[in-house]
Amino acid sequence: MARPLRINLAGGRYHVTARGNERRRIFRDDRDRRHLLDLLAALPERFGLGLQAWVFMDNHYHLLVETPEANLSQAVQWLNVAYSVWFNRRHQRSGHLFQGRFGSVLIGGDRQWQEVARYVHLNPVRVAGLGLGKVDRQRQGSPAARDPGTEVVAERLRVLRNYRWSSYRAYSGQERVAEWLTTEIVLGLCGGRTEAERRRAFREYHEAPLQEGRLESVWSRLVAGAVLGSESFVAGLRQHWKVRSSEEARSGQWSPRMGWNQIVKAVETVHGGHWQEFRDQHGDWGRDLALYLGRRQGRLKLRELALWAGGIGYTAVAQAVSRVARQVERGGACRQRLDKAIVELSKLKM
Repeated sequence: MARPLRINLAGGRYHVTARGNERRRIFRDDRDRRHLLDLLAALPERFGLGLQAWVFMDNHYHLLVETPEANLSQAVQWLNVAYSVWFNRRHQRSGHLFQGRFGSVLIGGDRQWQEVARYVHLNPVRVAGLGLGKVDRQRQGSPAARDPGTEVVAERLRVLRNYRWSSYRAYSGQERVAEWLTTEIVLGLCGGRTEAERRRAFREYHEAPLQEGRLESVWSRLVAGAVLGSESFVAGLRQHWKVRSSEEARSGQWSPRMGWNQIVKAVETVHGGHWQEFRDQHGDWGRDLALYLGRRQGRLKLRELALWAGGIGYTAVAQAVSRVARQVERGGACRQRLDKAIVELSKLKM
């Protein structure tokens, strides 16, 4: 059988899942779950990932991540290996914990991202005991569809709201949002002007299908088993892959480890101002570009970059890097600024 297509894209958004070998449990108790959660918390600083949603089930997990760098494979492989080694040692077992390679789907478009986030969060209630198992979902829209009744609907909502091992409770306002979890994007897609309105819209968007008993599949529109997005997104991805080799060759002409002072000097030249003048200006592209270059070419840790940027949170750094990566993919002014900064860096390296 051919290996599933793996697309490692800078600025990409992914749904990631990993299942237990032979569908066996990957968690035996809450201590196991807490340890994997601790490893998840390390992903933003260690790899620069933006973690936007997660859920742990008994024999698998789901993640929604954003990758400022094209390093999804390295990050998830580290996560799975680190957890497997710890799990085997703790439970005095040997052999594979996870079943083959992890699964990943590249998501294009805000609507698809919102739908997949809901899919992730509704995993705990997508079970036969609540009338939402595989057979139940196949009946939807057919004469065999059944009215779930008020008691079943109430139980679905209770399970969703009380399930501890997902990011749903943080999104819905039931518990504190961890520093390493990025919620702004998904919440913003649900609508609302204030935080309270966005959280209410988030809850309504997630709970409506449970009340109606209709959980539509988000995967019916997959392309090559690895991409979910509009026709224009898929076409753009194909075009990106055509020019990828030439861009990688160009980026390989200069050192992958540039010092922070060199990066700042190059950005100052392109920007036309001093770092201290635009570092703290909200929305200034110069700071974001410096952080992008510091992470991608200086290989600096997010916490280091956060300090250089005036003490902002490392999650904000990851978001800035991801923002520039997306803008670079679209071309235009951001691409031109990056190219100019690369030229300036090459001069400093000489």
